[in-house]
Amino acid sequence: MSKISLIICSLILLSACSASEPDPMDFAGQFRDAFSTQIKGNGIKLFVYKAKLATALDRSIPGDAPHERRIRSKQDAQSYQIEQRNAENRLELWHQQIDLGLRKTIEMNGYCKAGYIELSRYVETERGEIRGECNDGATAEDMKKFGA
Repeated sequence: MSKISLIICSLILLSACSASEPDPMDFAGQFRDAFSTQIKGNGIKLFVYKAKLATALDRSIPGDAPHERRIRSKQDAQSYQIEQRNAENRLELWHQQIDLGLRKTIEMNGYCKAGYIELSRYVETERGEIRGECNDGATAEDMKKFGA
């Protein structure tokens, strides 16, 4: 009976972990994103959210000595090998991270106050792009803040 209980508990814990929101710290220092907006003449608000994993050059600290850059490069190569072993899980986490990044960006800048419709999505291992249209039309404040 105890083996069955142990298996059931393990499955419950495993499913609870997989259902949780991605932790932004999983991509700390590895993530670069950009959010661009376009407001059409009729008040339609469009956006493009782009995200990519930072390269070693993106992560380098100004003033790094050549030796430190070589060490970081070797660490990046080792990280890359580990990531390849877990590519499928990492890709799913990356999808979740892009969704989270877009949601947080829109919350912070207030661009789509009434939500948005996703027009297109392109996500691969190291980069992603989501294009969307806001459900709300542009206000005078939006035109001033985000441009026409």
